[in-house]
Amino acid sequence: MPSFAPARLTGLACTAFGLMLLASCQSPKPPAPSPNTAALPTMERVALGANSCWFKSGDAEFKSYRLAPELNSFSGRPRILIVPRKSPEARPLAVVQAEGNPARLQAFGPLMSEPTGTRMAADIKRWAAGGQGCK
Repeated sequence: MPSFAPARLTGLACTAFGLMLLASCQSPKPPAPSPNTAALPTMERVALGANSCWFKSGDAEFKSYRLAPELNSFSGRPRILIVPRKSPEARPLAVVQAEGNPARLQAFGPLMSEPTGTRMAADIKRWAAGGQGCK
């Protein structure tokens, strides 16, 4: 063995120790980004969830209704309306709207007082918080 071998091993050991020390100092993975909580992005998430889970899925509870999104509101309150399927111009049966940053959500209308309203409120809350999927 050449005479420089111990020095080389010592250098390798120091390098390995330094790498382990550096690895132990690294911060953990940053948390996943939280969803934007302003009114428009919140209502976009709610509209996408409602459309996908309530209407496009063929859910029997929503067969006689239709989604009417009004997201580009100049009043600062983007909203979605649930209207009768055969008369979309009729008075909404449910209105879900948001305002501000962080968004303050409101859901109201006759449909919210029916058994379906409990499920709707839970879904809306989940989608507004960034959750996805249907329950």
